[in-house]
Amino acid sequence: MIIYHLISITLAVIIDCFIGDPSRWPHPVRWMGNFIALLDRHLNQGKYKKRKGIVLLLLVTTTVLVINLLVSWGAYEFHYIMGIIVEACLIATTISQKDLKTAALRVYKPLTDGDIEDARYQVSMIVGRDTEKLDENEIIRATVETVAESIGDGITSSLFWAFIGGAPLAMMYRAVNTCDSMIGHKNEHYQVFGWASAKFDDVLNWIPSRITSFLMMLTNRIQYLKRKEAIKCWRVDAQKHPSPNSGFFEAAVALLLGIQLGGINYYNGLKSDELVWE
Repeated sequence: MIIYHLISITLAVIIDCFIGDPSRWPHPVRWMGNFIALLDRHLNQGKYKKRKGIVLLLLVTTTVLVINLLVSWGAYEFHYIMGIIVEACLIATTISQKDLKTAALRVYKPLTDGDIEDARYQVSMIVGRDTEKLDENEIIRATVETVAESIGDGITSSLFWAFIGGAPLAMMYRAVNTCDSMIGHKNEHYQVFGWASAKFDDVLNWIPSRITSFLMMLTNRIQYLKRKEAIKCWRVDAQKHPSPNSGFFEAAVALLLGIQLGGINYYNGLKSDELVWE
């Protein structure tokens, strides 16, 4: 069965490279988002918000896991080739390397054309921080940091869980990640309710983030430092990030490109200080 998963994962990567996620096509993540939003409206109120947030996470992940187990099982029962194709299509919806590249290039083009306003607008589509006052350097930093973080969320973590458990686990991971994206915020409305989603997303990304970023350090040319020194620096700098996982990607990218990342960001007008990686 593992060989079928490997073939499906390979096909999924190829599908995403050439097709991506067309905006007009039906997409499981949009359905997940609608389900999460529905539960959010009904559960995120009154007392026991942490417990209700756990209930939301369990309902979403269990529903997604069971549906995809049944779909995958049914496809393989029909014929193994059908199973491989269905599983590949499902896994392809959990990765977004093509869309990530496209989003970054949408910021790059207006920057090269000198259109700072359009660049701010385009970067606002892919980051959570305030972008209205960003200058060119800060727009570039925001884009690079977001792309770095998304290597895990948008590509390798889904593939890791697909390797472990095929499409069902890849889709379950995407469901948890979607929960975190929608309700795992540190603000008054979601601080307690989104706690479980944020923590479980951290758990699921813990191993993939470290494997991926370490392989990035091993397989790419590193600017200015010897590889052994760079890996030591990577391990130290990764701990400076408030996220237990994102720092590994951003530290790796900073070292590989020989650039400085991190600094002061604003979210809804509130200042957020982050240490600098360089």
